[in-house]
Amino acid sequence: MKKLLLWLVPLLVLAGGGYAGYWWHYRPAKADAAAYRTATVKLTNIVQIISATGTVVPEDVIDVGSQINGQIASFGVDLEGKPVDYRSTIKEGQVLALIDDAIYAADVASSEAQLEQSKAQVRVSEASRDQAKARLDQAQLDWGRAQKLGQSRALSQADFDASKSLFEQAQASLALAEASIGQSKASIAIAQASLLRSRRNLTFCTILSPVSGVIIDRRVEIGQTVVASLNAPSLFLIAKDLKRMKVLVQVNEADIGNVIPGRPVAFSVEAFPNDAFKGEVRKVRLNATMTQNVVTYTVEIITDNAELKLLPYLTANVRFEVARRDQVLAVPSAALRWFPPESVVAASPLSASPGTTRTASDTTMPSTSEASTAAPRGKGAGEGRGGGGGEDRQGRSGRPATSKIWVFTDGVLRPVTVKVGLSDGSLIQVESDDLEEGDVVVVGEVSASGQPAAASGASPFAPPNMGGGRRGGR
Repeated sequence: MKKLLLWLVPLLVLAGGGYAGYWWHYRPAKADAAAYRTATVKLTNIVQIISATGTVVPEDVIDVGSQINGQIASFGVDLEGKPVDYRSTIKEGQVLALIDDAIYAADVASSEAQLEQSKAQVRVSEASRDQAKARLDQAQLDWGRAQKLGQSRALSQADFDASKSLFEQAQASLALAEASIGQSKASIAIAQASLLRSRRNLTFCTILSPVSGVIIDRRVEIGQTVVASLNAPSLFLIAKDLKRMKVLVQVNEADIGNVIPGRPVAFSVEAFPNDAFKGEVRKVRLNATMTQNVVTYTVEIITDNAELKLLPYLTANVRFEVARRDQVLAVPSAALRWFPPESVVAASPLSASPGTTRTASDTTMPSTSEASTAAPRGKGAGEGRGGGGGEDRQGRSGRPATSKIWVFTDGVLRPVTVKVGLSDGSLIQVESDDLEEGDVVVVGEVSASGQPAAASGASPFAPPNMGGGRRGGR
């Protein structure tokens, strides 16, 4: 009996160990939920956007300058009776500033005196003309008598020639007097033009507002000398209506084809991080700029600023809507990049059928751009897109890309093949008959230290949460 027990006990131990090994290898693939980071399948709206940075500026800005040189003597007053300054509200024709006008007032006085002198010269020329006419009349009479007498004993040849010369001289003097009158009248016109210019320069000493609006910049101080040379010096910057603003955005040439006038735009500013502002694309300017071999186009966006929250020159983070899917199933993008360990895949009864066991390197992982252009054209996938509905520019042809996600069902991991649609960078549209709203999908693992582990197939140098994995719950 003792010998039998000595042989039986080792045999039982070996049999038990073999059975345990067999059970361990072929047991159902139960997973500990605490070892994975999970997320819930949502029914939500997916919007593909283009992000860019721009500057908020007033829709109409007037730069008020000076056409003359001089020293700023004083400022005008705004509608509240205060000196014109930053944020002053002014109306059209209101005085903004006064330039010292002493020199220009002296020019006006000099031009007025010159005009009076020219008028007096006209009168002198007219008197000289009358005098020349009188001499001409006398010379004409003398010349007439000389012609009647002729060359005889009563009139010598010398007197005859003298009468003729005096007559001709009188005619020339009259013509000269009349020409002098014309010259004097021309000098009056010159003096009048000079006076007009002097008076105009004098009015330029008073800087008036060309429009009604708000002063957003005052660029001079009292006592400062402004010099108008080739370009008029800028004194004030006036915004006509701060309730109408526009955003100037620089968009890369690779994305400019998706920016269409009339499309809605959303943007935010750091001054009001909790507020979302809306606008509309008005135009795409054609004068592209190149910086370090990067071509960008300026896009104008108009927006309503009735509450006057937006201030000029705020930096705006703009989001252009390219494509939209309303009320579709979506999961975090990390769910498409995660693949369980090979031991779990091999032990799972759902993955034992031929062709279903795959490694992380074999899994189809579409990029964001591929996923965003591979949406199906059926109902529920193509409806609700902004701008009249329809597929995005590459989604018109080809079948949607497919991928695999892993779903928790009763503590068991099971793979589900899905059709990949539009992506907004964090969530991605998926379609499958085996997937419903509320299903739990795995987006990553939790290491022994309790920290999120890197997704399978990811670079060991990459941050553990890259790819939107942080949106999933544990």
